[in-house]
Amino acid sequence: MAFGSLARRIFGSPSDRSVKRFQSNVAAINALEPELEKLGDEALRARTAEFRASLENGGSLDDLIVPAFATVREASKRVLGMRHFDVQLIGGMVMNESGIAEMRTGEGKTLVATLPMYLNALTGKGAHLVTVNDYLVKRDAAWMGQIYNFLGLSWGVIVHGMTDVERKEAYGADITYGTNNELGFDYLRDNMKYTRAQMVQRGHAFAIVDEVDSILIDEARTPLIISGPSDDRSDLYLKLDAIIPIIGEDDFELDEKQRSVTFTDQGIEKLEARLTEEGLLKSGSLYDVENVALVHHANSALRAHKLFRKDKDYIVRQTPEGGEVVIIDEFSGRMMPGRRYSEGLHQALEAKEGAKIQPENQTLASITFQNYFRLYKKLSGMTGTAATEAEEFADIYKLDVVTVPTNVAVLRKDDEDAIFRTAAEKFDAIAELIKECHGRGQPVLVGTTSIEKSEMLAELLRAKNVGSMNVLNARHHEQEAFIVADAGLPGAITIATNMAGRGTDIQLGGNLEMRIERETVELEGEAREAKIADIKKTIASDKAKALVAGGLMVIGTERHESRRIDNQLRGRSGRQGDPGHSAFFLSLQDDLMRIFPVDSMDSMLGKLGLEQGESITHPWVTKAIERAQGKVESRNFDIRKNILKYDDVMNDQRKVIFEQRIEMMDAEDISETVIEMRHDVVDNIISKAIPPRSYPEQWNVEQLEAAAKTYLNIDVPVKDWAAEEGIDPEVVTERLIAAVDAAAAAKEERTITNMAAAGQSNPTVMRQVEKSILLQSIDGLWREHLVTLDHLSKVVGWRGIAQRDPLTEYKQEAYELFQGLLANLRELVTTQLSHIELQPRVSTPPVPDLSRLRETHIDPLTGENDADGGDTIADSLGAVGSDPSLKPIDPKLLEGVSRNAPCPCGSGKKFKHCHGAF
Repeated sequence: MAFGSLARRIFGSPSDRSVKRFQSNVAAINALEPELEKLGDEALRARTAEFRASLENGGSLDDLIVPAFATVREASKRVLGMRHFDVQLIGGMVMNESGIAEMRTGEGKTLVATLPMYLNALTGKGAHLVTVNDYLVKRDAAWMGQIYNFLGLSWGVIVHGMTDVERKEAYGADITYGTNNELGFDYLRDNMKYTRAQMVQRGHAFAIVDEVDSILIDEARTPLIISGPSDDRSDLYLKLDAIIPIIGEDDFELDEKQRSVTFTDQGIEKLEARLTEEGLLKSGSLYDVENVALVHHANSALRAHKLFRKDKDYIVRQTPEGGEVVIIDEFSGRMMPGRRYSEGLHQALEAKEGAKIQPENQTLASITFQNYFRLYKKLSGMTGTAATEAEEFADIYKLDVVTVPTNVAVLRKDDEDAIFRTAAEKFDAIAELIKECHGRGQPVLVGTTSIEKSEMLAELLRAKNVGSMNVLNARHHEQEAFIVADAGLPGAITIATNMAGRGTDIQLGGNLEMRIERETVELEGEAREAKIADIKKTIASDKAKALVAGGLMVIGTERHESRRIDNQLRGRSGRQGDPGHSAFFLSLQDDLMRIFPVDSMDSMLGKLGLEQGESITHPWVTKAIERAQGKVESRNFDIRKNILKYDDVMNDQRKVIFEQRIEMMDAEDISETVIEMRHDVVDNIISKAIPPRSYPEQWNVEQLEAAAKTYLNIDVPVKDWAAEEGIDPEVVTERLIAAVDAAAAAKEERTITNMAAAGQSNPTVMRQVEKSILLQSIDGLWREHLVTLDHLSKVVGWRGIAQRDPLTEYKQEAYELFQGLLANLRELVTTQLSHIELQPRVSTPPVPDLSRLRETHIDPLTGENDADGGDTIADSLGAVGSDPSLKPIDPKLLEGVSRNAPCPCGSGKKFKHCHGAF
């Protein structure tokens, strides 16, 4: 450690070296400024066309960094009156090199993003800026869109509630602003469409992720899920909810650290007795195979009562239909409407709170943010807090974190943590400090970790007559931007549950843009200009008062599990050289100190003779707490990394399915693929009925005739063939293939003739039908496959007891299931095409019905892997095994392989006849 510190002092940190490397480009951009200032607006705009022509003629984006950045800076000066600082130019270069720019709050990240966005949009492949909510998408796009418009680039926004036509237009723009959820859901929805024209996205070339730590770290373990409704089991949830209150403290074991709760043996006996009384347990033990679903829902009810707390994990929002349980994001403190826990947990919470119980859902498509954002060929990000997670960004996303220096030196004073014995003493001390700050006109921002604690503190302050205050939590989600904008007024008291990704600066004296938006909405002309002048004068006066009082005071009421969340709160103070102050108050009763105890802290406080109401403040104590946070962060990283290893298995298969699905959609004629499938089915049914190197009398003739009728819809005299002298399996195969091909040709000719007779001549009708059946079959089997893999991931961990690696077991079985999916697909498509008889009518491309689908974004650490399918779905996949003749191969090697290319497995066959066979 000592050597590392010495090396950093001599050579600088990696961030220092990166910043130094960019200085030459900054100097070159500054040197261009006088020249560009002399250009007229049209001449400056014309540079966009010149840059694009350069790229078309073989130039690279690296060649354009200096002139393009200089052009954006000049455009920003003209349309926004904002000139990019030198450090903002550096932040833009970091992001252009697929890095993460860590820039403190108030350093203007929104403006910084215009530099790499403009440069990468010049390629014409689309540049995406991803942020956390619809408000920021609309605000940032409209604000920075003025620069893009001036320079001749188009821009669009992707927010909730848009039609597919609007989405396609927005994605077709040069620059697209959208939320992380909407972009991910659009990708999943696109891969449920049946024609290329119905798809809205056009690729994943370049993206900047705003609040990158929130999206790629905090939400990385939360899959985006599109699901459809299954059977209604409201009565079951209500009966189980009525039983749980009789479960005593000795009937379950609670582990808050692991976020788990389980029944004890005593609890299981009590539960079985009550379930039998209620008529829910028909026979045998609760853990018999036929009662698996009952166990699952009983566990969900137990978790709802013992692990999940109202106003911390969720709130109950009143609606005309009754109460609605809405999840609260633990990191941002925001409500997450539309997001639901799966596996019956959300329904258990609805039963617990007396809300209307919504039916469970079956997973139709899913992807994690980790794998969605790794689709981008070039990915970058920006945030105020990323350095503590630099290892994870480098390991998972191959992104380097560069800490960009502030434009003006930070003057904020950060106190050491103050530790109290009890929470009551801590909150009394916080109230006294708030009262003191309010008395001298100093604005105060108080960060809490839950709604419950924010409202408890507000009540305490009211009891002490401290003054009026604003409480920002999930209950007041809609007003968050305006509440945050007023947090810098002299004497203002703002209590907030977490400050991650709020997106609005706290400016001393007030936020000019927000006040103009709020106070001049009904004014025009001179009246509006006069009002703006008055607002500016008031803000200048209020800022002077706040500066005299010491700037923004930030108070943390406890430490979060993640140091980043604490740094986000602290970073709200001291923007752009303003003075500020921050302090964290802790007690031994805080969740972090209780669940992840700091060794010997209690005994240390006892030896120091700490009296009632007193606290201890020391750098060693702060360091000890930060070490505890570091351990929690490492543990969470390990969890996310492990989840990713499992999800990567599904992701490899997802890519193969989605790519081949798109290939089928783009092909006008897939008859060759259909014929291959049909012949594969013939080979399969013959291999089951005719053992290798067997005599005709050993053949299962009845089975072969029945299979030909079931799968191929043809009657073949296999019994007569078997009686022929010298007959062998190859001859049977040839005759069966000839018979089924003749039947398919006859059906096609019959269909065309019937349609022509009805005046609807369409020689390609069978091609359309084949494509439709193939795509719908892929979708149905893929959905069932997702359910099966989800079930497998939940039970494969038990293999560790037998000294077998669960991940290796999961990979092997997932591969076999995937081969089974392909075998099922061949049989399903062949069977359907063999049995259908088309009637003359107008054929239109099928459009998937998305009206009953639900989009959810769930946290698997709390049991939210949204796949509520039944056993029958899983059983249908298990009916067909994998092809034993195929060598196992990493699905990554199959990505992008042409169907006529040699198979990557080295078999010597064409891809379409080997691992590419459906």
